[in-house]
Amino acid sequence: MSTENTNHAQERAEILAEALPYIRKYAGATIVIKYGGNAMTDAALKEGFAKDVVLLKLCGMNPIVVHGGGPQINHMLEKVGKQGEFVQGMRVTDAETMEVVEMVLGGSVNKEIVSMLNQFGGKAVGLTGKDGHFMKAKKLFINTPDKNGVDIGQVGTIDSIDGTLISGLAEKGYIPVIAPIGVGRNGEAFNINADLVAGRLAKELAAERLIMMTNTPGILDKEGKLLTDLTPKLVDDLIADGTLSGGMLPKIASALDAATSGVKATIIIDGRVPHALLLELFTNAGVGSMILDA
Repeated sequence: MSTENTNHAQERAEILAEALPYIRKYAGATIVIKYGGNAMTDAALKEGFAKDVVLLKLCGMNPIVVHGGGPQINHMLEKVGKQGEFVQGMRVTDAETMEVVEMVLGGSVNKEIVSMLNQFGGKAVGLTGKDGHFMKAKKLFINTPDKNGVDIGQVGTIDSIDGTLISGLAEKGYIPVIAPIGVGRNGEAFNINADLVAGRLAKELAAERLIMMTNTPGILDKEGKLLTDLTPKLVDDLIADGTLSGGMLPKIASALDAATSGVKATIIIDGRVPHALLLELFTNAGVGSMILDA
């Protein structure tokens, strides 16, 4: 082996050795990952994400993946001649849209993620809230600046989650991959924001970390500067002054609820960064904003 190759190999070995304290720290820990944004659509990022999740599992952690699929839903809605509509970051979901949501989230998107994780050596299992009725939902009404109690169709909020199904799969060596579809009292499907599902699941499982992958570097101030360490009080102030708004609100609400309900840390990371998960968990570099309960 040439000197150059030897040096390169030594550098890789040093990187692996530096990860040891973090691997030890998170051994046996539950890590709930909200998977979304460009990391779901860019081919190289998708492959990198799958490899990272499988590596976490092989290192003794219990990764749980909750995925979105907004762009894929929009693409399918366009194919059938429907325009996506949102209220306060929530998708308006009539009966026809719900059929598309189930087909895309519970079908093509979920199975693609499961297949890719299995391709790289994981044992992934795809689920929606209808499986074992583990995620029960009720209709969500939205309050807007103009009106309270706005009906946006088959959009749900979580009534209850039975975490034993998910934890049982994880303990048996599987990687659960969850589409954010809940089931109502009469068996009807509800579209639930994936950020809310990830946050509630992390809370129910007393997860060590809730990691949300986004298309932004994290939480930014009004000047666009990344805020790396936050408390619930600071986040509330950012919402009050309008710094945080729109599609970030469900994500922030979920992150806050988790951070104040037993999840040790909630981290919003930039999913556009290759191997963002490994950078966040196995190095001291970090690639986003961490919310810790003060």
